[in-house]
Amino acid sequence: MILTVLGGSAAGGNPGQPCSGYLVVSDETRVALDLGSGTLPELRRHVDAATLDAIVISHVHLDHVLDLLAMRYFLAYSPDRTGRRIPLWMPPGGMAFLGRLALALQDDGDGGPYFSCFAIAEYDPAAPLHIGSLTLTFAPTVHYIDTWAIRAFDGRSTLVYTADTGPAADLAAFCAGADVLITEASNDAPDHEPWETRGHQTPEEAGNLATRAGIGTLVLSHLWSQFGFDRAAHRAATAFTGQILIARPGLRVEV
Repeated sequence: MILTVLGGSAAGGNPGQPCSGYLVVSDETRVALDLGSGTLPELRRHVDAATLDAIVISHVHLDHVLDLLAMRYFLAYSPDRTGRRIPLWMPPGGMAFLGRLALALQDDGDGGPYFSCFAIAEYDPAAPLHIGSLTLTFAPTVHYIDTWAIRAFDGRSTLVYTADTGPAADLAAFCAGADVLITEASNDAPDHEPWETRGHQTPEEAGNLATRAGIGTLVLSHLWSQFGFDRAAHRAATAFTGQILIARPGLRVEV
């Protein structure tokens, strides 16, 4: 399994860096986990975006889904378009979210449903999702809207992407034994929010999660450049002694 980072910025995007998006390739299977702001151009650097086997969305905050709109235009109007519909797996309630977007945006007179370039369905977080050689399972996080961590297994290696989460989610059991953990570390000073409902982790909490789960490699994501990427890695290293990487666009990790 190969992980390629498309973007790892927190909500607003960092200079020259897209928001959350990750390409996972196993054998001939290509899946994008989230497609946040600015991720489509980076995705196209690594694969033919029209050949993706699926896009899987963790939650419907715009920094995780905004380039679904860019992908829609790419699939509809690219000179080499094939008409193939890419499977788009939304979280529970995600189809209604797309319906609201379509009502707001369908003004180009193309005569069809706005998101007809996708084959859209909602995954059941309680059941495995099989996409080619990958099996995905899900766990709820603690965030400001319903959000799902995603575990990907291809029979040989395991990757976990927590998406956005606070520490109260206690995802250690879900992440246990993963070869690579992508987890957010965007909260610099959490004292203004209650621990139980806080929707983002500190770097130290990210490192602690990796240690408790017995992770091989920790990839810190959803970071604000203003706080410093090296500083985030150093803080995570106070709680985790394994390899720590920063989710920068183009980072490639063999899982």
